[in-house]
Amino acid sequence: MTLLESSEIDRRLKGGPWVRDADQIFRDLKLADFVAAMAFVQRVAEVAEAAGHHPDILVHGWNNVRLTLSTHSQGGITEADFALAAAIDGLT
Repeated sequence: MTLLESSEIDRRLKGGPWVRDADQIFRDLKLADFVAAMAFVQRVAEVAEAAGHHPDILVHGWNNVRLTLSTHSQGGITEADFALAAAIDGLT
């Protein structure tokens, strides 16, 4: 799997919920409450495990979730990150 070009990353992110931060992309979500946040994290975990690609997950506050994607073995953003991002978007 190869790293995506910077211009390709920016093109794919334009107008969407994911934001670029150097060699990773992230998305912040605010859920209804703590239970909803944890249920969402569980759904993300199931999708990520099936994909064999795992995001960094931060639950903060009582209902906020930040998901961060990067292909660590490649040192940046790859097609796998955008595929998982799309799968996660399907959960919302």
